[in-house]
Amino acid sequence: MAASKGMTAAQLEALCGHWPGVTRDIKWGHELVFSVGGKMFVLTPMDSSENGRLFFKVEDDRFLELTDQPGIIPAPYLARSHWISVTEPQRFPTAELEALIRTAYALVRAKLTKKLQAELGPWPMEQNK
Repeated sequence: MAASKGMTAAQLEALCGHWPGVTRDIKWGHELVFSVGGKMFVLTPMDSSENGRLFFKVEDDRFLELTDQPGIIPAPYLARSHWISVTEPQRFPTAELEALIRTAYALVRAKLTKKLQAELGPWPMEQNK
């Protein structure tokens, strides 16, 4: 079977909708936003418009490497916090996008208070390895 590419809003929901502490809501009219502890970690248009682009946080030291690739730009308004916009998700294997989104969750979750992190339970990364 050929490796799938890109990621739909439904695939994003299936990936991280069940992770500990994750909430989802609609912001700015049509953006499906996933948060942990009230802090956003990934968003995409609900209707798969704009090529189904994805926005998410990345590690500080990978920001320039990732935004140097075709199909990825610094996220408008969020780049200073090391967020990227994958403007052409179909260029990337779904598994690679999933790994980046897991990292986004981990980065945001790690900034929560120790108490809140403990209340959330085990990290999904530990369960999936």
